[in-house]
Amino acid sequence: TIINYAKMGMRHKDAATRDKCFEKILTAGNRAAKITNTVLGIARNRSSGQEPTDLRQLIENTLVLLEREMNKYRVTVDKRFEPIPEAYINGNQVQQVLRNLLINARQAMPRGGRLMIRLSHDVKNNTIDLVVRDYGCGIPPEKLRRIFDSFFTTKDVGQGTGLGLSICYGIVQEHGGNMYAASKPGEGAVFTIEIPVASDRQPVASDA
Repeated sequence: TIINYAKMGMRHKDAATRDKCFEKILTAGNRAAKITNTVLGIARNRSSGQEPTDLRQLIENTLVLLEREMNKYRVTVDKRFEPIPEAYINGNQVQQVLRNLLINARQAMPRGGRLMIRLSHDVKNNTIDLVVRDYGCGIPPEKLRRIFDSFFTTKDVGQGTGLGLSICYGIVQEHGGNMYAASKPGEGAVFTIEIPVASDRQPVASDA
């Protein structure tokens, strides 16, 4: 895109066309820089263990990486973030779960639509609740019951391995959390993840 607009700007002599090309180049350059900085930030913070993590920033980083795909399929993202404490997680693993849910939600709306992400703090259970909801085709009850089974998939033959949601469920369980799914055909699907807050999961220092 940047190269094409640069060539167009060189071919045209009128100021209006050149200004438009420069604006397109600047927009594309800023987007590329944003993606690069996000990827570098993820790489710097890559860890094999669990640590206090800002889930809001994790979601924002994931959306940057999926921005082009969401725009291509005309999916708008509705973010509803309440004030929350940090979660005690492996950021890379939870980001894989989130990315899987967002891509599944996008695929459930082939003609575009609205995707909602909500973050809230359940004070009573001291968990952070992450909700991903699409308004797509929904999941039939007989398939919903098996949604987290290994090798089970709601997709057509050749379009999925059946490992995605099973692995997501396992990752959430390993973090001491829970994952639920609810859906009605024609009304979309809702996936809810409950993750303990950082204060509940941090190792207790020994007095020895």
